[in-house]
Amino acid sequence: MIPNNLIIACNGSLLPIFNATLSPSCPTSTYTVFLMDSTHLLSSPLEIQDQTLVDHHNSSTGSSFLQNQTNVPKEFLWPKVDLVNAHQELLEPLVDLERFFRGDELAIQQSAKVIRAACLTHGCFQVINHGVDSHLINAAYYHLNRFFHLPLSHKLRARRATTAGLNTLSYSGAHSDRFSSNLPWKETLTFRFHENPKESSVVDLFKSSLGDDFEEMGITYQKYCEGMKSLALAVMEILAISLGVDRLHYKNYFQDGGSIMRCNYYPPCPEPGLTFGTGPHCDATSLTILHQDEVGGLEIFANNKWQIVRPRQDALVINIGETFTALTNGRYKSCLHRAVVNSERARKSLVYFVCPREDKVVRPPEDLVQGDQLPRAYPDFTWSDFLHFTQNYYRADAHTLHSFIKWLSSSNPIHHNR
Repeated sequence: MIPNNLIIACNGSLLPIFNATLSPSCPTSTYTVFLMDSTHLLSSPLEIQDQTLVDHHNSSTGSSFLQNQTNVPKEFLWPKVDLVNAHQELLEPLVDLERFFRGDELAIQQSAKVIRAACLTHGCFQVINHGVDSHLINAAYYHLNRFFHLPLSHKLRARRATTAGLNTLSYSGAHSDRFSSNLPWKETLTFRFHENPKESSVVDLFKSSLGDDFEEMGITYQKYCEGMKSLALAVMEILAISLGVDRLHYKNYFQDGGSIMRCNYYPPCPEPGLTFGTGPHCDATSLTILHQDEVGGLEIFANNKWQIVRPRQDALVINIGETFTALTNGRYKSCLHRAVVNSERARKSLVYFVCPREDKVVRPPEDLVQGDQLPRAYPDFTWSDFLHFTQNYYRADAHTLHSFIKWLSSSNPIHHNR
């Protein structure tokens, strides 16, 4: 009998084995077999280093494994084919939302037009006068710095217990709990935000994981997420206008949705040309709202080349994710992006991932489906199925949605027909 925790990799894509049936489109010689435990996608040689790091680093300095390296360990080396430098700045739209909030319809239509052009091309734009207070953003960075300069033993109090542990405060060093090669040169702190009163508040998450001294940090991120949620719903309204559908369609769809909040810390890297802070990928979520500090490092793939997104302290970067691509029936392009590191300065960013309610069916509005002229690009699925796929079977890359749809058709998960 084949165990149910056996998965295979076909040409780099991870697929579970169901009913001992292999895909006829993939030659047997190209399969690689892995055995998963209940926690990890692949067993990682860095997993055993958590305690080693605690034992061998001076906890009083707040140093982490990455912050003490003099060269790039082999687990962090990326293929040379991926390490192509970007030399050109992306001329993405800079959308002023002030007149949107004032209800200026002419300005709203003009904003929708430039956003549509960007989303059809590369899936990225920036917004200013977005309504999120600059003092709140600065406070979020203050607490980000405070956390990532803690002794490693303290940061590990927020160590994720499982790959799906987004209900908890989850610290990760280079995602070494999930992967064993092509690791990103960064540390992350991740948690889920939901306005449902039955969910644990952000304040409770911080206090229960890190202690009462971090209550203020929890309050700050609670307010930050609330501001991001309001902005996300406003952006959803403009996106609907840009697509020519009911302007409240996506706003209503995401009204009861949740989100994932992530703080990124990219330490200086001794050999930045050999690795990435974040490798090339499209986000599986619907929208990504990002603030990057003045150091910069975000790059977008547009017009067949990597281009630099210049940091603006008064702006937030909006990226289209794979789930929203499906919600537009493939019209809007999910943003292929990456983050590079440097040898001089640490880079920080605040990332808010917008998600629908987990059991909601991901399906485009009828206005974007027109029979034989514009058939459905993707079948129905739920966000919970897509999240499960990315957390357990697949590492996000440029083909995540396509690979998920193949997996969905072969696996027939429980929620497929919901």
